[in-house]
Amino acid sequence: MAVEHFDVVVVGAGLSGVGAGYHLQAEAPDRSYVILEGRDAIGGTWDLFRYPGIRSDSDMYTLGYSFRPWREAKAIADGRSILNYVRETAREYGIDRRIRFRHLVKQASWSTEDALWTVEAEADGKPVRFTCSFLFLCGGYYSYEGGYLPQWPGMDRYKGALVHPQQWPQDLDYSDKRVVVIGSGATAVTIVPEMAKAAAHVTMLQRSPTYVVSRPAEDKLANTLREKLPAKLAYDVIRWRNVLFGMWFFRLARRKPEAVKKRIIEMVRAELGPDYDVETHFTPRYNPWDQRLCLVPDSDMFKAIRSGAASVVTDHIETFTETGLKLKSGKTLDADIIVTATGLNLQVMNGLELVVDGQHIEPGRTLSYKGMMYEGVPNLASAFGYTNASWTLKCDLTCEYVTRLLNHMKKTGLRQATPVNTDPGIETQPWLDFTSGYVTRAMASFPKQGSKAPWKLHQNYALDLMTLRYAKLEDGVMQFSNPAPKGAKVRLKEAA
Repeated sequence: MAVEHFDVVVVGAGLSGVGAGYHLQAEAPDRSYVILEGRDAIGGTWDLFRYPGIRSDSDMYTLGYSFRPWREAKAIADGRSILNYVRETAREYGIDRRIRFRHLVKQASWSTEDALWTVEAEADGKPVRFTCSFLFLCGGYYSYEGGYLPQWPGMDRYKGALVHPQQWPQDLDYSDKRVVVIGSGATAVTIVPEMAKAAAHVTMLQRSPTYVVSRPAEDKLANTLREKLPAKLAYDVIRWRNVLFGMWFFRLARRKPEAVKKRIIEMVRAELGPDYDVETHFTPRYNPWDQRLCLVPDSDMFKAIRSGAASVVTDHIETFTETGLKLKSGKTLDADIIVTATGLNLQVMNGLELVVDGQHIEPGRTLSYKGMMYEGVPNLASAFGYTNASWTLKCDLTCEYVTRLLNHMKKTGLRQATPVNTDPGIETQPWLDFTSGYVTRAMASFPKQGSKAPWKLHQNYALDLMTLRYAKLEDGVMQFSNPAPKGAKVRLKEAA
């Protein structure tokens, strides 16, 4: 089997992978790289999901790339606009020429003797192999194979259409149909108002409420600044404003959860009126930011409820019936279509099997270094965004760190960078402290964070900016080793 070599193999051609391609070209331009994408298109999440109304739940001034301004009027953008933005970025910088589509990575094995990863993939069902000096996982955090679907009694009896948002049928006609959307997270609050425009009625069925906050789809200040300032300057100003506001609000929610909770509930009550049962349907049992807040642009969810096109039911499913659902309260919901917006299946390290010098790596037994590399695993990083802010903010910083690391190794002539914990006082904690179901179901298999830096996750852009962009690489934890043998030839292979 022929083996191709690149300095860096990037896994995934979505938002993170395209960003990685830019940073490698801009900051480590003498390094060759290839992006291996299991599907046949650029875009990741924004190409995979096709359900009605799909949009960002973060503003595009922070979800967008640091190096390429978001130029459209809407700050809370629809999925098609975001997909176009990612694809245009790939074309503009020639990143699309470095992508190998339908290359599904299965395994990666590190050899200290060779200072190389051997990456095993399937290309159109056939095995292919690559070697690289550094492996960069940018394939996101959930499985593309399918979403999470609880098994309720009687599901096989239901005669209507049962749809999961991750496998949305493009020919689904919901005009004048009775729809029940099971769930109350970001996907549900996106689907409900959009389907309500054409359906006979849409019911959002939830076991428990979620914090829902309205925000204008367009940022008036941002649009004004873009008219008066150069695009990049206006983008940077608004980006920092939104970053700082998000950090302030998250800290306030942690320090004064009751006050923040009260204010959010007051805003919901103002949207739905004094007679609406906000206590039952929009007052969560947990504190703000114990789970991610749901953002609704221009109050679309609340408008659908006020108009009568949509409603919320807070109850538990007892069983499916032939015509819909029977709830534990005794109430029944008839439905022509049931949408199971019940979450994702998280997938650790892009689902790869990792082997280091013949030893299989169990991710759940490793510590995460700065939220991006892993104890005892050389020359590998993964892009994983914030839970309390935009995904891309952390991924941009991770890409910058990776290129700094590559340049440092070249300068010093050392081929290996490995995070090593020598502090016996480090205590382990779950990687994420969210209480969302999709998180709690998977955390046992994910790497752990430590009780102290650099093993502790900050979930704070300003702190990560200092530790990833400016802090010393040689911090006593990141160990550089494995000098190249004298006379060894460097293998290079351009991806283009």
